[in-house]
Amino acid sequence: MSGVDIKKADKLISDLTPLITSTHNNSVLKNIGGFSSIFDIKKLGYADPLILSTTDGVGTKLQLAIKTKNFFNIGIDLVAMCVNDIIAQGGTPHFFMDYIATGKLKINITSEIIKGIVKGCKLANCALVGGETAEMPGHYNEENLDLAGFCIGAAERNEIFNINDVKENNIIIAIESSGFHSNGFSLLRKIIEDKSINLYNKAPFNKNKSLEEILLKPTNIYCKLFESLKTKVKINGITHITGGGLIDNPPRSFSDKLSIKLDMKSYEIDPMFHWIKEIGNLSWKELLNTFNCGVGLLVYLDQDDVERAMQQISNVGYKGWIIGEVIIKKNKKVNFMGL
Repeated sequence: MSGVDIKKADKLISDLTPLITSTHNNSVLKNIGGFSSIFDIKKLGYADPLILSTTDGVGTKLQLAIKTKNFFNIGIDLVAMCVNDIIAQGGTPHFFMDYIATGKLKINITSEIIKGIVKGCKLANCALVGGETAEMPGHYNEENLDLAGFCIGAAERNEIFNINDVKENNIIIAIESSGFHSNGFSLLRKIIEDKSINLYNKAPFNKNKSLEEILLKPTNIYCKLFESLKTKVKINGITHITGGGLIDNPPRSFSDKLSIKLDMKSYEIDPMFHWIKEIGNLSWKELLNTFNCGVGLLVYLDQDDVERAMQQISNVGYKGWIIGEVIIKKNKKVNFMGL
């Protein structure tokens, strides 16, 4: 029989409803079972709000999750990829929705993913207000699935980041990543396959953890850091380092009249990135254009705000360091020093 098991899907959502609603606040109207979710933004106290929206997936990191049957962390990744883009524009994420498509609904797998999404939403202080679980036999095989996330945030009109807010001589603070995050996995998977590397063995660059554990570590969610930091200093801009790495992402945060200098000797690049560079025979440009190289965010600040910002970053529990500065435009938008 090749039909869609609607009763199974309904039971899954019913069983998870208490967990899902634990992410809600009084801005989420009770509407489970409705055709859309309803959110009362007026209750959040904005005076002149603008709405921000993002949508994203987790790329082929999902294939590693399927292969290793490790699905919880990928739910956190799904939230992180969306909410971090919201804060990179100056907004606060408020509600999240997910889309899970599969050939055959497997309760244990889908439940783990949704539990991870709930965890991510709690880390982001964001309500999981709905979603779609699609069973599509004939389109996906029974072992395959896909994920997409969608997030809505808001900010006061005068708090949205503008590329013209980043100025010459601004200092750039890097915020640590948790590892590869959710980008570069097509290349990672190809190298692992070509070199016949066992995911379950201890990582060549870390004898305390398996390669599977390191690769599937979830993307950092920076919402708490952002909300805390903006109360102490004026943030001129934020770059979320995703696909395109440290080459393609930073220019999205400042005007064409500017460039940046990044000092790659300002921190110790994690051995995992050196390992993938060596084993994949990658140039520095290829590495920097594919992976975050240990940098999850770049934060652009006036010089006078740097000391307070560094203290606050530490208070929230993150590692941050001065990685560079904003300069008048040179030939390249991003200039790497110390490589």
